[in-house]
Amino acid sequence: MMEIQVTITGLVQGVGFRDFVQNAAEELSLTGYVQNKNDGSVFVCAQGEPEALRQLVEYLHEGSPLSRVDGVAAEWGTVRNPRTDFSIAAFLG
Repeated sequence: MMEIQVTITGLVQGVGFRDFVQNAAEELSLTGYVQNKNDGSVFVCAQGEPEALRQLVEYLHEGSPLSRVDGVAAEWGTVRNPRTDFSIAAFLG
């Protein structure tokens, strides 16, 4: 089990991006959360099998139908705080 922390930049707020991420993560049996940041980016913390995490990163590059993804910066690591589901978290400052 691995964890990725990803920051996605571009037109990713107000376009259904967090719902898109949650649906993709649940389809891939990942746990974690997605949240908007005050700089206009979106942050994702996802946990699961490495192949499923790689697929999520590919989805993040594509984005939701109304979004425009300019950048995807992912950091890989070990799971620090195991999650039991995938949720949309409160706004991150």
